[in-house]
Amino acid sequence: MQAEAARRRIRSDATSLFVRGFGYAFIGLFALCCLLPFLLVLGTSFTNEGTIAKHGFNIWPREFSTFAYKIVFENPDLILGAYGVTIFITVVGTAVGLFLVAMTGYALQRPDFQQRNAISFFIYFTTLFSGGIVPFYLLVKQYLGLGDNYLAVLLPGLMSPFLIIMMKSFTKSIPHAITESAKIDGAGDFTIFLRLILPMATPALATIGLFIALGYWNEWYNAMLFLSPDMKYRPLQLFLYNVITSADFIRNSSAASNVPLRDMPLESMKMATAVVATGPVILFYPFVQRYFIQGITVGAVKG
Repeated sequence: MQAEAARRRIRSDATSLFVRGFGYAFIGLFALCCLLPFLLVLGTSFTNEGTIAKHGFNIWPREFSTFAYKIVFENPDLILGAYGVTIFITVVGTAVGLFLVAMTGYALQRPDFQQRNAISFFIYFTTLFSGGIVPFYLLVKQYLGLGDNYLAVLLPGLMSPFLIIMMKSFTKSIPHAITESAKIDGAGDFTIFLRLILPMATPALATIGLFIALGYWNEWYNAMLFLSPDMKYRPLQLFLYNVITSADFIRNSSAASNVPLRDMPLESMKMATAVVATGPVILFYPFVQRYFIQGITVGAVKG
């Protein structure tokens, strides 16, 4: 009996080792596939434009050059100001938007809220149909008067129907008996939301906060619509888009006028702007990762 149990244990350990090794190998290969494109972008951004035209994109630069970054950072005051605007909009928008989405999602799943189904329908309806870009532009520009105002970039991203539905679905898994017991103890709705619901909804808050933050960080379309070129500082993505557009225009104009302009690093500039835009997020993520994982474990249900 003991020998048979030992053989079963060895067989089980071997199977577990094989499954674990296969899982590690698969995850490692998947991580490598995710890392290679970024390394390709990084290597190309430091490559001479003529080398890119001749040999194509490479992870390791064949001919090292920082000319693309010199053009991108030609006006350090403007790009630092663009970073400042984007960071401010991202931080404020994420904090306010996360709070509003959490409150809305929690209120819509309360069984004692009689209008929850009607309001949920209207929120879901906006995911299928929208008024279009022209009414949106007229609303923000003329009726709200937010032209050349950073609020035109901040306000539209505060509420998202998809995120509200996601928050509603998560808070619905929290037993309503917790809310009822807190009410019996004399706690108000706002106290229940802040002290009971939010701590238990940490995984959803971490996920939704990440979506909102990335949306604000990558925002450029609303900034292009409502912030005129007369403004000195505009969001980072729009600033980098204008840099690429200007370089492309100069290159095409020189080609049309038969003026040779081979030194314009258009391809490497595109990669350099990608590094400038994503670099801070990649550097900041390791510091946020432990809070993200901690939020998932805090919200876990113990059996």
